[in-house]
Amino acid sequence: MATALKIYLNCDTVDQPQGSTAVDWVEMNTTLDKLVFSQGLAGVIADGLPWDEAKLNQAAVLLTGSEIVVPKYFLASNATGLLDEIHLAGAQDKQYVFCFEFDGATASEPVLEVWDDSGLDSVLLEVLGAGTPTNSWYRGICTTTSSPGLAAWVGTKLAGSTASHYLLLNDSGGALGGAGDLYMQFKVVIPAIASYSGTASPVMVVKYTTN
Repeated sequence: MATALKIYLNCDTVDQPQGSTAVDWVEMNTTLDKLVFSQGLAGVIADGLPWDEAKLNQAAVLLTGSEIVVPKYFLASNATGLLDEIHLAGAQDKQYVFCFEFDGATASEPVLEVWDDSGLDSVLLEVLGAGTPTNSWYRGICTTTSSPGLAAWVGTKLAGSTASHYLLLNDSGGALGGAGDLYMQFKVVIPAIASYSGTASPVMVVKYTTN
């Protein structure tokens, strides 16, 4: 049987591994749930509140002409219709934030990529650099073996599958020899030159092969 993957998000304020007692790790429904990156707004877009597109627009990050690190990260649950804040995500020196749980060995090192859509063949969205991956707003850093080291971590600009624009989730340690958890930290950094003020729904994908 092929190795299966589950994705968990730490919706707690405690930086402890997935499965830790009394830490609120939430499994993501990768078909129906969404990740939301927002300015946040009390009573509108906040932990435990219902969400819809109008509310997301009301709490959108406003462009200022300066670089902006998006401050709030949420899991938008399809099952409950509520937001779960991913409290430790973003510009923080936290290790256990996004967890990728594999139930067996892999034949290649799992990698995380970000694309325009489920076709996984273009990175033309403004948030992914409008075809230039080095201008992507999305940044990730592998935290499987350690935390980022500082809150102002740089990480990898994620866009497509070209060199240096995808994330090796086993910290360049190669394929998994058996079941295990891999981790990353993630943030959205809007560059000072950004002029795009619409909405975008890129697709994150974890790729790996099995024997």
